[in-house]
Amino acid sequence: MSTLSEPEGALGPEIVFVSGLSGSGKTTAMAALEDLSFYCVDNLPPQLAAQFLDLCAKATPPIEKIAMAVDAREQRFLEGFPDAVGELRRGGARVRILFLDSTDEVLLNRYRETRRVHPLSPSGSVDEGIARERSLLVAVSQLADATLDTSSLNVHQLKDAIVRQISGHEKETVVNIVSFGFRSGPPSAAELLFDVRFLPNPYFVEELRPRSGLESDVASYVLDSPVTGELMERLEGLLDFLLPLYDREGKAYVTIGVGCTGGRHRSVAVASKLTARLRERGRAVNLEHRDVEREGGA
Repeated sequence: MSTLSEPEGALGPEIVFVSGLSGSGKTTAMAALEDLSFYCVDNLPPQLAAQFLDLCAKATPPIEKIAMAVDAREQRFLEGFPDAVGELRRGGARVRILFLDSTDEVLLNRYRETRRVHPLSPSGSVDEGIARERSLLVAVSQLADATLDTSSLNVHQLKDAIVRQISGHEKETVVNIVSFGFRSGPPSAAELLFDVRFLPNPYFVEELRPRSGLESDVASYVLDSPVTGELMERLEGLLDFLLPLYDREGKAYVTIGVGCTGGRHRSVAVASKLTARLRERGRAVNLEHRDVEREGGA
């Protein structure tokens, strides 16, 4: 597997062309690029490619990251592809070409599993379609800045490989932390739920009851407890273990729910503290206090 390095000195838009054998993972690759904030286009008619890139440049603001899938079925586009790439690079665009390959045996197995016909051999054998496609894509494969053999990769490994090729490093999982009250039900999207109803409750302190865990003295009432300190250490240790595993799996985000009875005091304080600790480690974290404005508490 070669490395897909970014062209030096280019200041224009970043354009990634994704090509390869049908069944080698182009759809997964485009999804990975979309997660990297690329504007992705698949099966664009070749006669519209130049017009599309021009529209991207004229958008407000201009679209600076573009990914386009190159399909062997678009033979007119393939014929003019080398010249088009050269013209884009001369115009200052940062163009990279990623070619996905796989062994014939693996491709045959994938087609058998999905029971799909090969796009270049709709009424013939898959073997014939693969052979024809390889022949048509020779010029594109020779132009590729990086070739990735996907034969032994599952979907998650392929997405991770694409991210590494394009960004040069592993894309970390984004953490969404939601404080909530069990009285209103847990957030449906949460993969991890932590119940903090055993912590000291400001609801039973008259001057703190009408306020929220967003205020420093209310938060201190919860966080200064020894049991809260131990809880935070254990939560951080668990996430230090889990998050790199999510990163490796290519998970785009994970949602963590922190709940107390009403979602106003304890869960808010703990969720805010956990967010701060993770951000100190450089992790991208989004924080939402779902029920902090609801009446009640406890």
